[in-house]
Amino acid sequence: MQTTVPMLTYEDAGAAADWLCRAFGFRESGERFSDEQGRVTHADLSFGEEGLVLLGFASPEYRGPERHAAECEQAARWLDNPYVVDGVLVNVPDLGAHLAQAREAGATVLRGPEEQPFGRLYTAADLEGHRWMFVQPA
Repeated sequence: MQTTVPMLTYEDAGAAADWLCRAFGFRESGERFSDEQGRVTHADLSFGEEGLVLLGFASPEYRGPERHAAECEQAARWLDNPYVVDGVLVNVPDLGAHLAQAREAGATVLRGPEEQPFGRLYTAADLEGHRWMFVQPA
């Protein structure tokens, strides 16, 4: 059982869930919940045997990292690097195939692929600018 579960907020959690499944190989593993306006407010995504990420919608005022950076000079500065600022690390069995799938779906590759002592990795931003690091362990 996974003991720590990341929770990410999206401006459009339903579109994010669909995109993350297509681009990064997640699968929806639970029921989607929606509000009175039909907006998806919660979705469970899984990856592999034990990986779980929860997606949510906080409010119409929320801005994802990409839009926040477009509207805020300070946010643009702290995102002006190829590293994961706040994000999720995912172990994958075949980094090359995973990277090709992510690129095909339009992920923004920020770094890599590159060799590290712990394995091969690349970093990408999703459709709202959340950053993900994918590693094929050594």
